[in-house]
Amino acid sequence: VQLQAYGGGLVQAGGSLRLSCAASGRTDGSYAMGWLRQAPGKEREIVAALRWRGGSTYYADSAKGRFTISRDSAKKTVYLQMNNLGPEDTALYYCVADNAMILSNMANPSAYKNWGQGTLVTVSS
Repeated sequence: VQLQAYGGGLVQAGGSLRLSCAASGRTDGSYAMGWLRQAPGKEREIVAALRWRGGSTYYADSAKGRFTISRDSAKKTVYLQMNNLGPEDTALYYCVADNAMILSNMANPSAYKNWGQGTLVTVSS
């Protein structure tokens, strides 16, 4: 699976951004895609993930109520709409995927075997 991420950039606090990630390869079975972020000095974190079969989603507590993950199955693309961004959301965001994801593992960054290139999100205060 190859992943191509788009979006990111500089936004003021309170603003919004949308990230998108297109996958190539198979997306059947227990396939899942998500967004992992890595900020300097912080642990990497899965902020949101979506399992293709059934559409189950996972959100980190930091993302709940502000971020929404969605997909376009025909385009094999997943989106992350990020609203009410704050400086704490500043990070390198990676699109990640795995084709054998179990629900209980969706929050685990190490469970995703495939990574796209990172896209930088910078939120100014």
